[in-house]
Amino acid sequence: MNQNDNQTALIMIFGATGDLAKRKLFPSLYKLFEKDKLSKNFAVIGVARRPLTNDEFQQSIKESVKTAIEKEDRIDEFASHFYYHSHDVTDSASYAALKNMASDLDNHYQLNGNRIFYLAMAPEFFGSIALHLKSDGLTDVRGFKRLVIEKPFGHDLESAKELNDQIRTAFSEDEIYRIDHYLGKEMVQNIEVIRFANAIFEPLWNSRFISNIQVTSSEILGVEERGRYYENSGALRDMVQNHLLQMVALLAMEPPIRLNTEEIRSEKVKVLRALRPIEGEEVNKYFVRGQYDEGTINGKTVPSYRQEPMVAENSNTETFVAGKLLIDNFRWAGVPFYIRTGKRMAAKSTKIVIQFKDVPMNLYYQTEQPLNPNLLVIHIQPEEGVTIHLNAKKAGTGMEATPIKLNYANKGIDGINTPEAYEKLLYDCMRGDATNFTHWDEVALSWSFTDKISDVWENHVDESFPNYKSGTMGPKCSDELLEKDGYFWWPVTNLEVNDK
Repeated sequence: MNQNDNQTALIMIFGATGDLAKRKLFPSLYKLFEKDKLSKNFAVIGVARRPLTNDEFQQSIKESVKTAIEKEDRIDEFASHFYYHSHDVTDSASYAALKNMASDLDNHYQLNGNRIFYLAMAPEFFGSIALHLKSDGLTDVRGFKRLVIEKPFGHDLESAKELNDQIRTAFSEDEIYRIDHYLGKEMVQNIEVIRFANAIFEPLWNSRFISNIQVTSSEILGVEERGRYYENSGALRDMVQNHLLQMVALLAMEPPIRLNTEEIRSEKVKVLRALRPIEGEEVNKYFVRGQYDEGTINGKTVPSYRQEPMVAENSNTETFVAGKLLIDNFRWAGVPFYIRTGKRMAAKSTKIVIQFKDVPMNLYYQTEQPLNPNLLVIHIQPEEGVTIHLNAKKAGTGMEATPIKLNYANKGIDGINTPEAYEKLLYDCMRGDATNFTHWDEVALSWSFTDKISDVWENHVDESFPNYKSGTMGPKCSDELLEKDGYFWWPVTNLEVNDK
């Protein structure tokens, strides 16, 4: 389908009064509408429990868009395409009323029977809603039907399988779009382009030239009001099973035969299959966990995780994970992929650092210090860009080497026009492009890997918790994980190569 085609569909958003819909979905749809990526023949039904009139719902849409976007010239026209249905997700009569509303809008807007069902609500309802959509006739359409699901997709492999079986009774795998919003981020999508469109990188992208790869995703925020969810999740399930393993798969995959959904997904699956399983006593050699204590951030004292609302006072839940992954294939044998993620850390940052091996013989010394390694840094958030760290001649008469940086920053005009992750993913879904959504095989393999770690952690209380102060980069054991291999975490805030 042509990239510039504007798209026609009826979008049903379950959980339309929730935070995700207000902060992400409505503003993203507005941007697509403003750019004429949405046809004028589209409609949205907001589905939620609370009673609202269409006028009240449309007013909330306007407020949501105005909060997120400064310029909203066509807001009234946009909001007129939104309708509201007060819904009981367990009641077939409620689905019958929704079906009638959908049929009327389909005729009114000439939507060709195209339907997208977006489940932006608590995951315990996913399976039940999918089964009702099928049994109550909402999936009997002459156009396409697609189901969009937010994470978490299950709590472990068993619950993920159960959920998948329920959903697959109503939708085929190619109609299921499992959102991982990291895959919509500009610089995550850029990983493939940096690798496969540059002759200077792909020949070096292997164990002969790369010493290690580091993926960091750190947050300043704590769990805020999500204590109940986080107590059942923890950083391993919340971040590692999806976002971090997806980035590792993109960094490690073989070049696909073609840049299409099937081939890219196939190569990512091969990486996840090649991940060396970590289980039993090995878990504590390859993975470390942490939980934040009270500390100071931006001059304010913040509470420990155990003091947060809806968190147990002796909680064993990890808010920080660092791990060493090994990929047992020909390309990556012996190269550690280090991952870390945590809450209440010193900086909000998602970065990938590819560290190249040292030159065989160092001819140039800076006051008898070894040369800095070459680094390729991919900045994903909050800034977007790429930095290459090189060594060059120091100005002057001698032949000393000094580190320099080549920067590309996705700021200014590019930054303003960079589509928000949800905008890109919604557009991809409307076009039927599932490349940046996760396939069931990826979900199952990721759960299979992380379940072995969580089994060990849940059965052993960590007596050191809380083991890192809020406002730091995690517990000391995280640094020791790399020190054992002769490496250290590159700092995320500045990434000067001569800083340690």
